[in-house]
Amino acid sequence: MNEAEARLEIEQLRRAIERHDHLYYVLNRPEITDEAYDALMRRLAELEQAFPHLITPESPTQRVGGAPAEGFATVQHRTPMLSLNNAFSLEEVEAFDARIRRLLDAETLEYVVEPKIDGLGVSLSYERGIFRQGATRGDGELGEDVTGNLRTVRSLPLRLQAPVSCEVRGEVFMRKEDFARLNARREEAGEAVFANPRNASAGALRQLDPRVTATRPLDILLYSIAFLEEDTLPEGWSVPTTQAQVMELLRALGFPTTQHWQLCSDIEAVLAYCDRWQNERSALPFEIDGVVIKVNDLSYHERLGSTARSPRWALAFKFPAQQAISVVQRIEVNVGRTGVVTPLAVFEPVQLAGTTVSRASLHNEAYLREKDVRVGDTVVVQKAGDIIPEIVSVRLDLRPADSEPYRMPTHCPDCGSELVHLDEEVALRCVNRNCPAQAVEGLVHFASRNAMDIEGLGPALAEQLVKSGLARGPGDLYSLTWEQLAQLERMGPKSAKNLVRAIDASRQRGLARLLYGLGIRHVGEGTARDLAAHLGHMDALLSATEESLQALPDIGPRTAQSIVEFFARHENRKMIEQLAEQGVLMSAVAEQTQGSVLTDKRVVVTGTLSSLSRKQVEELIRQHGGTVTSSVSRNVDFVVAGASPGSKLTRAQELGIPVLDEETFLNMLRGENA
Repeated sequence: MNEAEARLEIEQLRRAIERHDHLYYVLNRPEITDEAYDALMRRLAELEQAFPHLITPESPTQRVGGAPAEGFATVQHRTPMLSLNNAFSLEEVEAFDARIRRLLDAETLEYVVEPKIDGLGVSLSYERGIFRQGATRGDGELGEDVTGNLRTVRSLPLRLQAPVSCEVRGEVFMRKEDFARLNARREEAGEAVFANPRNASAGALRQLDPRVTATRPLDILLYSIAFLEEDTLPEGWSVPTTQAQVMELLRALGFPTTQHWQLCSDIEAVLAYCDRWQNERSALPFEIDGVVIKVNDLSYHERLGSTARSPRWALAFKFPAQQAISVVQRIEVNVGRTGVVTPLAVFEPVQLAGTTVSRASLHNEAYLREKDVRVGDTVVVQKAGDIIPEIVSVRLDLRPADSEPYRMPTHCPDCGSELVHLDEEVALRCVNRNCPAQAVEGLVHFASRNAMDIEGLGPALAEQLVKSGLARGPGDLYSLTWEQLAQLERMGPKSAKNLVRAIDASRQRGLARLLYGLGIRHVGEGTARDLAAHLGHMDALLSATEESLQALPDIGPRTAQSIVEFFARHENRKMIEQLAEQGVLMSAVAEQTQGSVLTDKRVVVTGTLSSLSRKQVEELIRQHGGTVTSSVSRNVDFVVAGASPGSKLTRAQELGIPVLDEETFLNMLRGENA
């Protein structure tokens, strides 16, 4: 291949990848499988390696992050990034409207409203459609140049849908599920956890090494245009005159924007929007702390102007914190599947974000000392990201006079082995590989939905299997008989036979889910899928070296070392042999996604289904070519609703979106296979 041919194919590949990034991250309707997308990326990387002088900063391959920086350069914002004035009650929102109408001598005003994401504000500059620079807000006038880190954010377009020169503003954040997974990985690895998604996002964006940022699940949504070079707009495109048109232009250019923004015809509609999201904030996939309210007409922005720190045409309505007061009854320690010992505060049950909570992780010894939580303390409890219970603070004024600091145990509560800190980790670990607690947690993880999905094998049963000696590890599960299981407490013949069937069905889950189920340190679901896609069979992993693993995309030194060490252990190789002898599939499985009844369909699942778990339904949708989405919008094709569907069903009915019950959904799939 000569240079001209390479240049042409490289440009075609970049355009294809950019298009699929836009479909996936902005429109939420992917057209190709992950494997097909990876093949495009691999081919582009091969060509760029052969012709390195053709690599450009906006190439999709450059998202992995460059060399570490010694420090951040300072960036002067073209226009100041101002803060918003806050309102803490609906009465203050009404007063804001009255004040603005008085200044403008207007009887009524239109507003654009959107959820206020609790993230980190950034400014992005594009020249002729190419991403050139990104900066943090800083002090509003000067920010830090974090261009290299922002390139790693997959939802941020490196090239726009049109060659427009502009400066746009947005929010970098982490979705709740991604944040929970990140903290779980860090806790399991003995690393310090993040207090909330905002702190995690800010820390990731300000890493001096972009390669570290690339490992963090950052996302971005854009909400304003600070500068637009009008003569770069394509013919037929209009300069926006309203905030609603700004949102539409951002979307047309390929930027991700929130689908929950709304144009309100008057302040009553604004108040209804604020009230709705104050009650439904937990339904969003990201954390919000309020609602942003903006006058729609941009000419009014000019007339109203700004104070030294805030625009007069916008307001942030802040939600009250969802917190509760409780009393710590005891502090327990839990031994995880990798031996990490985690302290847990058990307190009197309280209601938070619609659920009852009675315990919160204290993460590790350093965190426990910092918070100084003691038995008998009165504590303030909240849900981080409306998901994870956490202790915010201790009411020292209510602390009992005889209270004493809690001291972490020196020995494992399950096996009695001495607890140690490995490699200067924050976490304490039990390093006894025969520890019963680790065996129990390992079985629970192996059987979990995202791993081998063995329905019925939960913590209580796993504990019985270990204590009775029937199973110490995953390799023992596939030789169990229903007669053996029926002898266990609360396990009759019918339940025992169902469990044996579930274990048998799990043999065909494939390499990716098996690898995740094995619980290898630093190997999460995504890494397990990558390993299965690139290597194809367990044999390739058994013979892999650290160097060969690091040659794979997104496999760093620590992960490679952990994988090699895992498969170097005699007991682990014996377990793999045992699993293979029992008929557990050791190769990757390909999913059927083309030409299906659900191909290119966006589906929401809500409520409780009778014959399938939520995870099973979502897997069926993906296997048949559909995309699972968490929120109901006009872009959704239909909703699968079970018992107690909640607000998602109501929203679907309001929008006229077809709603399928469980039987209709399954019949539709059966009809396809008939």
